[in-house]
Amino acid sequence: MKKYGPIIAFVGFSLILISLLIAISSVPSDISEDETFLVSSLFEGMFDDVSETFQIMPGDVIYTSYTTSLSDVPLLWGIQIIDYQYGDMLYIQISNIFGDSYGEFVQNDSVLFTTTMIDQSDTLNFQIKNTGTRIIDTMVMFSEDPENSDAFSNPNSPMMDMLLSLIISGFLIILGIIILLIGIIVTILDLKNKLDNKRNY
Repeated sequence: MKKYGPIIAFVGFSLILISLLIAISSVPSDISEDETFLVSSLFEGMFDDVSETFQIMPGDVIYTSYTTSLSDVPLLWGIQIIDYQYGDMLYIQISNIFGDSYGEFVQNDSVLFTTTMIDQSDTLNFQIKNTGTRIIDTMVMFSEDPENSDAFSNPNSPMMDMLLSLIISGFLIILGIIILLIGIIVTILDLKNKLDNKRNY
């Protein structure tokens, strides 16, 4: 009985280690090989289009566009500031070829994601201005009707594989923590009983 506590605690600790290994292995290998972290690499297969990297001088503006092929669907788009530093800021204006506005956005963090509802197939023009004080490298990502994209609907897609691994990892780490705590409690109770028995003798 006196050894049950440490054994239970060891099992819990082992589950925590296994969960961390699963989480690490679920991250695409090319992310760890590259010093530059790209969101598009982490969510492989989720985006229909990923732009090239744009370099924007302070006060300058760059333009990029995306043409949707579906109607009455959400367009998920995101902008990443590569190697983000505090104070970096972008001002984004979106419009179509007729000049209709789809909104204005301010980005003052490393990544901005938002969804724009598209009533009918359209070409969206993105005007991105660097309102910060240093040169910014940025990239734009697009996913049309993301809820029904292959990344989520295909159980064998890289995205689903990663999500499943992270879910399993999360479950194991919670289970491991619970078992570890039980092991610690059992160990403390065993020590208490041992001390009580010594006092009785």
